[in-house]
Amino acid sequence: MGQAGTAPSSTTAQPTRRAGRAQTRERILESASDLFYAQGIRATSADRIIEMAGITKVTFYRHFRTKSDLVVAYLEMQATGERAWLTGLRVPGAPEQTLQGLAAGIGTASCSPGFRGCAFINAAAEFADPDDPVRTVVHDQRTWMLGQFEEIAEEAGAGRPSATARELMLLRDGAMVNGYVGEPSTVGEALGGAFASVIAAAKAP
Repeated sequence: MGQAGTAPSSTTAQPTRRAGRAQTRERILESASDLFYAQGIRATSADRIIEMAGITKVTFYRHFRTKSDLVVAYLEMQATGERAWLTGLRVPGAPEQTLQGLAAGIGTASCSPGFRGCAFINAAAEFADPDDPVRTVVHDQRTWMLGQFEEIAEEAGAGRPSATARELMLLRDGAMVNGYVGEPSTVGEALGGAFASVIAAAKAP
């Protein structure tokens, strides 16, 4: 152990610095996430994020060289959360129950203060270039989600699981939009009924 009053060793200081950097990066991401979702990505300036996070420009650009890098990180964080949520809803051997849980969750989210629909649909609307890194993250997340729906459709005994998955995805997307611009209190029940109808039709001989 070092003597009292001596400076910490470099090996002791390094984990502390790494933890500090991670906390700062997380604070930037949290601030950006709130602003991007509430106000839109292009409408939110780097200066506004810097102000909200309580950091300097030097610190901001040390963690994110460009605003585009930050947008990608924001969407990746959203994707991680959404994947964890949907994976947690999966009920082995009970695909219909999984879909009803998804519908109820979207219904609850729609009624929450500040709900603005799907972060990935919103981002895609703001970035038209299909080769933009932002669109790549959106594509990857939606491909993953479509795969989840296909697995659920297969488990439910759908005759054409790929086609059924696309129908389920369309219903999910429509519910997210309707929850923002329509009547959010009816979204969960309506989506649950639509999911059940699609699965029933997909299993019909």
